[in-house]
Amino acid sequence: MEVVVKLKERAVRQGRSAEEEHRAILREVLLGPAGQQGEITFEAYLQTMPNVDGDEDFTRIEGSIREIDLSD
Repeated sequence: MEVVVKLKERAVRQGRSAEEEHRAILREVLLGPAGQQGEITFEAYLQTMPNVDGDEDFTRIEGSIREIDLSD
C-alpha cells in the first residue's frame, strides 16, 4: 500500500496520472533517462534516411486515386 501512496504523490508532483507516472518510471528504468535515449528531432531522423537518387517509387499511377465522401 505504501508503494501506491508514494506513486500517487510522485504523480501529483509531476502533474501526471498515477498510470502515466508508472509508465514513466518503467520507461526510465528500462530505457534510461530521456536525454540518454538518443532522442532526435524529426528533421535529424529524416536526414538519417539514405539518398536513393530518384523518386520513381513514388510516382503517381493515373487512375489509382479514388474519391472519398467526407460528408455526414
